[in-house]
Amino acid sequence: METRRLGRTGREVGVVGLGCWQLGADWGSVDEDTAMATLRAAVEAGVTFFDTADVYGDGRSERLLGAFRRELTQWGRAGAGLTIATKVGRRADPHVPAAYTLDALRAWTGRSRENLGVETLDLVQLHCPPAPVYDDDRVFDALDTLVAEGVTAAYGVSVETVAEALRAVARPGVATVQIVLNAFRRKPLEQVLPAAAEAGVGIIARVPLASGLLSGKYDEHTEFGADDHRTFNRHGEAFDVGETFAGVPFDVGVAAAREVAALTPPGMTTAQAALRWVLDTDGVSVVIPGARDAGQVRANASAASLPPLPVAVADGYARIYDTRIRAHVHARW
Repeated sequence: METRRLGRTGREVGVVGLGCWQLGADWGSVDEDTAMATLRAAVEAGVTFFDTADVYGDGRSERLLGAFRRELTQWGRAGAGLTIATKVGRRADPHVPAAYTLDALRAWTGRSRENLGVETLDLVQLHCPPAPVYDDDRVFDALDTLVAEGVTAAYGVSVETVAEALRAVARPGVATVQIVLNAFRRKPLEQVLPAAAEAGVGIIARVPLASGLLSGKYDEHTEFGADDHRTFNRHGEAFDVGETFAGVPFDVGVAAAREVAALTPPGMTTAQAALRWVLDTDGVSVVIPGARDAGQVRANASAASLPPLPVAVADGYARIYDTRIRAHVHARW
């Protein structure tokens, strides 16, 4: 798989990674055997970057990745060139700026290190922190301290908005910014990606398939389980609505996705074409689609070996965004 530099971490990672939220919770049930088979298939397909968080299944996602690391060691493939990024901060209760202290960051990262079975975390990201955190020097001083102590090799920020991303990029110690980027969420193209490239900050593109909308497989009658955020967070009831269907109303997204699907080039699935669009975007370090089984992760990883999208397809995506999606998301995030 093609590799790219992951910003200021200095690491080279495969351009298609694996988002591991679904292995923890909030996407329906994924049993342990299926989760481990998914992780194995990912590595076999060339995936080297895995993104998780301490709150995904209250640590279940991290623990599964820790078990997988131990399995690789038993196979004589310790590390296997993998980068495992986690996120912290959402365990704060209440989730307020004052919670982001050095002691709290030590406690959160300590739990993640135990879950993952490592002494030093590869990359720690603040997990969509409250807006005032971006301007608090004490928080970033604390993160610098954790790097100096060997708790983490590098740190970044997972953001909700373009404005937050730009504030994070301006921080000299921030190695990466993780942001929602897909054919239905194009605003980061305007300022965030150029600013990150100029600063040498890596871009981790999440929600690249708009929670599955951009697979082209859903219609107006598709239903999701009660334990799936695509049911319980459609209006932002549990967390930012931009994490569910990229903030696009479901009926609007389904109609737009039909038009996207009609543009799919021969030899690609609609999901692979949507991933290819992200990979074709200048400044993206790695894209992190989720996968619930081995077949999905293999199909997603294969997008890395597909040719760039034809200009007519990319232009069609832009037209669909402008006519159907822009009014719903562009001003909000």
